[in-house]
Amino acid sequence: MRRILLSAIKILVSAALLYLALRKANFADLASRIDLASGAWLGLALALTFFQIFIGVLRWRIVSAQCGAPLRIREAMRYNVIGTFFNQTLPSSIGGDAVRLWLVARSGAGWRAATYSIFVDRAIGLIALAIIIVASLPWSYHLIGDPYGRSALALVDFAALAGGTGFLVLGALPWQWLKRWWATHHVHACAVIANRVIFSRKNAPAIAVLSFMVHFLAVVIAWCVVQSIAAPVGFKQIFLLIPPVMLITMLPISIAGWGVREATMGLAFGYAGLVTSEGVNVSLLYGAVSFVAGAIGGLVWIFSAEKAAKDAVPVEAPVEAAE
Repeated sequence: MRRILLSAIKILVSAALLYLALRKANFADLASRIDLASGAWLGLALALTFFQIFIGVLRWRIVSAQCGAPLRIREAMRYNVIGTFFNQTLPSSIGGDAVRLWLVARSGAGWRAATYSIFVDRAIGLIALAIIIVASLPWSYHLIGDPYGRSALALVDFAALAGGTGFLVLGALPWQWLKRWWATHHVHACAVIANRVIFSRKNAPAIAVLSFMVHFLAVVIAWCVVQSIAAPVGFKQIFLLIPPVMLITMLPISIAGWGVREATMGLAFGYAGLVTSEGVNVSLLYGAVSFVAGAIGGLVWIFSAEKAAKDAVPVEAPVEAAE
């Protein structure tokens, strides 16, 4: 009952925010600007989306190996592509993580190792995104003249950075009670692994490059969308606006980020002195590219051996002994 209620709330949030964001949108104007060249740009955006997924796979493999859940590239890529489908269908912008967790766990890694690999990978991505936004704040402040916009940007980013820093500090604490309490045991274990991955001489360079590439590709994908409709927006502006929007979209309060992304993008464009409706247009097409990628992921899921096994035999989570 609680799960149904939460799903209903997220659907309502998406619907309400989409209504607020789209009520000023001019769909006739948007449709008139989509032509053959637009299709080429959107096709490139779709190809880059799958390249972004692959880069994420490379990072996830490093993390999962440290968690005791080693993955082959082909296997991890399939899981991530399937995850894009469930990101579009489950009531959250991170719904695919639960499916990836299930896929890794049933492959023999175990539920604990699978959970740790997903959680740590997400945490590292969030920390990298917060660092990018902090590093670009001087230019963002120059772009965003509105004081409320500046304050909102600083608040959201520093909250994310503080959360990420606190998570890493937790992993460095030697207090034994952190390992004894159920509420802190697993979070502490994930923090220890995150520190091991981020600060190791062997993995740190690759993790840093891959993490920043994932977010940079999100900017390039958005730039392709901008080019597809010839929106009057520069690459520098997109580079500064997309990361904060992606950070807010990660909040699991809507369906696949719909509504939250459009409202935030329109607001960000407005604060930057750009046309608000163009922000909504870019967000809608960006979401459409993600939706197509998710649909392809759905086909991969339909024809996967994992789905066939799931339909044939009910799978129950094994009970693992506490450490």
